Amino acid sequence: MNPPRTDARRHHDPDVRGFASDNYAGAHPEVLAALALANGGHQVAYGEDAYTENLQQVIRSHFGPTAEAFPVFNGTGANVVALQAVTDRWGAVICADSAHINVDEGGAPERVAGIKLLTVPTPDGKLTPELIDREAYGWEDEHRAMPQVVSIAQATELGTVYTPDEIRAICEHAHARGMKVHVDGSRLANAAASLDVPMRTFTNAVGVDILSLGGTKNGALFGEAVVVLNPDGIRHMKHLRKLSMQLASKMRFVSVQLEALLARDLWLRNARHANEMARRLAEGVRAVHGVEILYPVQANAVFARLPHEVSERLQKKFRFYFWDEAAGDVRWMCSFDTTEEDVDTFLAALKEEMARH
Repeated sequence: MNPPRTDARRHHDPDVRGFASDNYAGAHPEVLAALALANGGHQVAYGEDAYTENLQQVIRSHFGPTAEAFPVFNGTGANVVALQAVTDRWGAVICADSAHINVDEGGAPERVAGIKLLTVPTPDGKLTPELIDREAYGWEDEHRAMPQVVSIAQATELGTVYTPDEIRAICEHAHARGMKVHVDGSRLANAAASLDVPMRTFTNAVGVDILSLGGTKNGALFGEAVVVLNPDGIRHMKHLRKLSMQLASKMRFVSVQLEALLARDLWLRNARHANEMARRLAEGVRAVHGVEILYPVQANAVFARLPHEVSERLQKKFRFYFWDEAAGDVRWMCSFDTTEEDVDTFLAALKEEMARH
């Protein structure tokens, strides 16, 4: 049989590299191969397919026998569905002021899910029981949205990582006050690689109730999952997913990607590599006079402060984002396909521009 004809053309230069986001990377070849494998023939739509069924066993191998995965299209969708599952109409979610659900989701938790966010300033993106208590009050006050959930990100938006004991303390504190705990795990694999422990060690094993599990930033083409870890009191997930426009008709193509990442060690290989490239970048940056690293480099992000005009010149060669443009703070992200050459080339350009400055 002749191969199928295609008129598709490449519209980008595959040699162009950047440090703006781990979303800029393509899909891992093993994920693409899994998609091709799942493509043949017909499978039942809307999640009643063999790949979604098998994904449940893979998820339970990572997160315990009660875990159940609900594949969705994207990270914002995962967070919106998960938070709806653990709040009432009058409920509120306590989170760090730097949290993705607060800063980078276009108001989706508020506008789509109708959830009030109670934000807390943090020095490093991480909540503590003491910080949670700044907003954990007023359950009987009808004039105030009721705190029902604590949401943390692992790794955080500032690239820091909670230890298992830190998350255990948050869960115990939240549960004692009648609240559930949600983890935004778009970079959960990077956190596990950083801590060198299984993902269960800082999720279901320490009391997390529900999880947004990332795939896209770790080598998937698209697709994440809401993972219910503690089913007590969490119902109607299928209805919430559909209502939130996150039900994929051809769900096998989401599920097989997560299976490809999680069934063996691809998720961990990808995360370890991205983290290693971030450490290599940070080590090189520390040797450049006039550039300050702002937070501990514990996952695949490096936050730095340098002269604004230097960043602007660098951005003409490499894509990356300002984090706080007024202060001169920037964020550099490494991906599963970032190479040592990418890092070293960027460092050489940084040193050149700083010398010019």
